[in-house]
Amino acid sequence: MTTEPTPVLEVRALETCFFTDAGTVGAVDGLTFSIRKGDTLALVGESGCGKSVTALSILRLVPDPPGRIAGGEIVFEGRDLLRLSSREMRRIRGNAISMVFQDPMTSLNPVFTIGDQISEAIQTHESVPRRTAWRRSVELLELVRMPDPHRRVHDYPHRLSGGMRQRVMMAMAVACGPKILIADEPTTALDVTIQAQVLTLLDRLKREFGMTVLLITHDLGVVAEWANRVVVMYAGRKVEDAPVDEMLTNPKHPYTRGLIACVPHLQAVPSAERPPLTEVPGVVPSIVELGRGGCPFAPRCAQAMARCREQMPPPTAVVEGHQAACWLLEEATEA
Repeated sequence: MTTEPTPVLEVRALETCFFTDAGTVGAVDGLTFSIRKGDTLALVGESGCGKSVTALSILRLVPDPPGRIAGGEIVFEGRDLLRLSSREMRRIRGNAISMVFQDPMTSLNPVFTIGDQISEAIQTHESVPRRTAWRRSVELLELVRMPDPHRRVHDYPHRLSGGMRQRVMMAMAVACGPKILIADEPTTALDVTIQAQVLTLLDRLKREFGMTVLLITHDLGVVAEWANRVVVMYAGRKVEDAPVDEMLTNPKHPYTRGLIACVPHLQAVPSAERPPLTEVPGVVPSIVELGRGGCPFAPRCAQAMARCREQMPPPTAVVEGHQAACWLLEEATEA
């Protein structure tokens, strides 16, 4: 009998809300998932579903005001991060848990050189002389395959391409050998060839540093190639959670099936014979106006029943390690 490895990170019933003029907005509502050591877990969903807010919540970077983590637990190596002091959290942030943000141009300070910024990341967590930190900055740029790192370390962010800036962000993120790396849409605004390079680099860094990765993306092609598990989010809630292969071959939630159906497939047949590209009907609801009485996907779901609009379905086990929150699963079980 094999024992399941203990998760390195567990998010339990997380609730993060924002207080606005229109009322209280539940950006993340009761989210629960866990990541095993060495895995890559992908958080998937359309823009506005709460993926980035989840990442900011893990690092306790939700701006307060207007936001606040209203409930739940975020357990890292046996400690609830929500119960740590600000000082203890600063030791975790960037050291044990790092993050590559979505837009490197806004994350990098335009008035400091690349070397200064990487050196600062090192000296924030380690008591080393500036000269040592600078030398390690060059070594980190070499590690992330930055062209001519000895020269680039003196450059300012505006002199770098988007792919180079993302490499700088990765160098900063792994500077202190984190145990968990959160990558928030790391290939946004990059062309296809650079996207592949960045993802290959991310996978190599994961293996070299023995990191666990939380990958935030809306690209199922990226998920299929790089992730071990997938958590699908919709309107701040988890609708499905499964290993990648199981999710792609046996999706159970109508929203997950819709996302997979939206992915174009290159086939060796004439274009006239290829199946048409489908879409998920409707639009993502405004979380401000979203009712809390039922499934948030019900207005867009062709299979929605009256029960779907009245009650939020609980997670239902499909097979071991695969859950989906959909009343259709209960209907099938009862039948």
